[in-house]
Amino acid sequence: MSENKKRLVVLTGAGISAESGFKTFRDSGGLWEEYSVEDVASIQGWYRNPKLMTDFYNDLRKQLENAQPNDGHKILAELEKYFDVQIITQNVDNLHERAGSTHVLHLHGELTKARPVNNDYKIIDIGYRALGYDEKDSDGELLRPHIVWFGEAVPAIGEAAQLVRSADIFAVVGSSLVVYPAAGLVQDLRGGTKSYLIDPAEVNVPGWLNFRVIKEVASKGVAIMRDELLKEEKIKWHSQN
Repeated sequence: MSENKKRLVVLTGAGISAESGFKTFRDSGGLWEEYSVEDVASIQGWYRNPKLMTDFYNDLRKQLENAQPNDGHKILAELEKYFDVQIITQNVDNLHERAGSTHVLHLHGELTKARPVNNDYKIIDIGYRALGYDEKDSDGELLRPHIVWFGEAVPAIGEAAQLVRSADIFAVVGSSLVVYPAAGLVQDLRGGTKSYLIDPAEVNVPGWLNFRVIKEVASKGVAIMRDELLKEEKIKWHSQN
């Protein structure tokens, strides 16, 4: 951690990517309404119909290529000038990285990567191209999307919990806090940590957590949080845009 900067840990969910034109799972008209979770986002679905799963994520990857980071992503990236910003995201897109964030922990995998079905640690960058059905790596191992599906462990959850415990400031942006284990990360907050919850919808959080609730979409809500934090820290904002 930087000695001179406070640590801002941000947990982001599908809501921050919705404004970028990237179809989300939870929103009305989102992907859950077109496919069942069992068919496209569970390990059982993969074993049942790997071709459907491969095609689904190929389509999603193509959609991601055309999406662009929005102001919510960009402001979080620019805040690195003033804070030690650590992003924990439930999203499988790369919009945080494309906006300029340099510390991004993906809880649920990354859409632009693949891995062998029997090796969780050999990660292959495939960019936005389609993953071939029955495509194998250099060792002849069958490849699958590098996504953490329902029914699988979340390898990065321990590192995420440590980040939350280290936060001087914590924010939840665009997450409904209903998908575990990510939703349970709020339990790792130290008492008295300044915390924000940014989402236009009602989000249920434990009553003992004292969140500053901003009922706005990510781009507007993150801007409000930025202005409040910089005012409190007596920092003058200089946008890069």
